[in-house]
Amino acid sequence: MTDISHEFLTELLRRLHQRADKSDAAIRNLRDEINAMRLNMQAQQSDISNLYNVVHQLDARMERIENRLELREFQEAQARFEPQP
Repeated sequence: MTDISHEFLTELLRRLHQRADKSDAAIRNLRDEINAMRLNMQAQQSDISNLYNVVHQLDARMERIENRLELREFQEAQARFEPQP
């Protein structure tokens, strides 16, 4: 009777050990997937930041162009009223 209980407990402990190993592997895989997702999110955030910088540069360039156009229009308007030789 003690042999049967001893063998039963040994087999039960082996199965528990196998389940624990499978759980550890699954947790490791989940951790790797979460790290991959984190890296992907960081890359996307970096891309978005770069896009914001490009839009800001384009906006500043557009403002400079608009200012030059306004100055030119102003000069053309003034030239109409100045005496021409």
